[in-house]
Amino acid sequence: MDIVKNVEIAEHVENVESVESVDKVDKNAVERQAERQSENRMGVTPVHKLLLSMSIPMVISMLVQALYNVVDSIFVAQISENALTAISLAFPIQSLMIAVGVGTGVGINSFLSRSLGEKNFDNANKAAANGMFLAWASCAAFMAVGALGSAAFFRAQTNIQEIVQHGQDYLSIICIFSFGMFNQITLERLLMSTGKSFYAMVSQSVGAVINIVLDPVMIFGLWNFPKMGVAGAAYATVIGQSAGALLALYFNLRKNHEIKLWGRGFRPNGAIIKRIYAVGLPSILMASLGSVMTYGINSILISFTATAAAVFGVYFKLQSFVFMPVFGVNNGMVPILAFNFGAKKKDRITQTIKIAVMYAVGIMSLGIAAFQFYPDKLLALFNATEDMLSIGIPALRIISIHYAFAGFCIVFISVFQALGNGLESLFIAVTRQLILLLPMAWLLSLTGNVDAIWWSFPAAECFTFALSAALMKRVYNKRIKNM
Repeated sequence: MDIVKNVEIAEHVENVESVESVDKVDKNAVERQAERQSENRMGVTPVHKLLLSMSIPMVISMLVQALYNVVDSIFVAQISENALTAISLAFPIQSLMIAVGVGTGVGINSFLSRSLGEKNFDNANKAAANGMFLAWASCAAFMAVGALGSAAFFRAQTNIQEIVQHGQDYLSIICIFSFGMFNQITLERLLMSTGKSFYAMVSQSVGAVINIVLDPVMIFGLWNFPKMGVAGAAYATVIGQSAGALLALYFNLRKNHEIKLWGRGFRPNGAIIKRIYAVGLPSILMASLGSVMTYGINSILISFTATAAAVFGVYFKLQSFVFMPVFGVNNGMVPILAFNFGAKKKDRITQTIKIAVMYAVGIMSLGIAAFQFYPDKLLALFNATEDMLSIGIPALRIISIHYAFAGFCIVFISVFQALGNGLESLFIAVTRQLILLLPMAWLLSLTGNVDAIWWSFPAAECFTFALSAALMKRVYNKRIKNM
């Protein structure tokens, strides 16, 4: 509901109350009209229509995001295979940064949406203001990492000097100028929390397009611009993120009238931050496990050959085209679930989950088809050598088998987060990536056959699916069934 209309209705009610001659029944009718019109659309719009309207903008923006991640690697691959390997080895730190930003955003999103569902607007405003504070605090931490630890991070993985140099150039820039990424993620989450996912799509898409345009210009020195190589890819990324953050800030200030980003005399609120991280911290830890997993797999693969590590990096770029749309559906789903959980609307919760699973499985099925039938063409985008093709084609076909189960798991994990059950999400991630995937990959590496390592992904996902389904049934029976 547009805030201007809410204000007009409220003013009308006050005027009616001030007139002594008004009939009491008429006054009550006006008040009931004001309450109906102030109802958030997440509580009244048909679920299928609502999920599509919330998710489609995010799916589009996620696809654009995936596109510019892939474009980065495509252009860097033209420099050399070692340059491609360098940004592949940098991925765990980039993934950790995204984990902190998105995980905190999940906590903000869940708490803020529930507060709106409960009509606790004071808590919603506090969630927004403290969320912005946490974005800048996270940025400061990674600026220190980029300035002090980039070279050591790469030397711990390889002694190939060209890879170390390219990696240090790339990672230090990404970390030191991370304020754009953290603010963009947080501000877009605030838009999504109030149902304004279209504006989040626009800000993310603009940032991605700027990055795509600047990549060849700054990497190869087009139009008399200095040739910067791998560093140019990093600068293009942070410029795009900063542009997206500024646009998201504008949308929040001009369009997002349901919340206030900050007020006079703001001070961090420990109680609000604790509630944000009650959901957000498990999400951060869960996503951070992905960084640990990636670092571990890279370490195993590079012991065979640097090309194997480059293949794994290429796979992660390509799989984002499959996973990002599913995450977009989830991003649209989370505020709907959180709002209706706060409003105690059981039917809308269960219907949202079913529809989200249907879309996630459908998207994953398309991903399986692409990786099974066109692995050579996908790898060719990255200037793949014969050696890379010989390792990469079986890798893409084997790993993609687990997509058949991943769609369910991703939706269930987001359901847990939306309902405030972040520990269940964390337990699933720990089991999959640390207890199952990494040990399996290490054991399979002992065969001396790099192709065997890829089978650890579908094997781990099968166990994860069974665990996720069991926990989903438990959470449903405990928190939704008797609502």
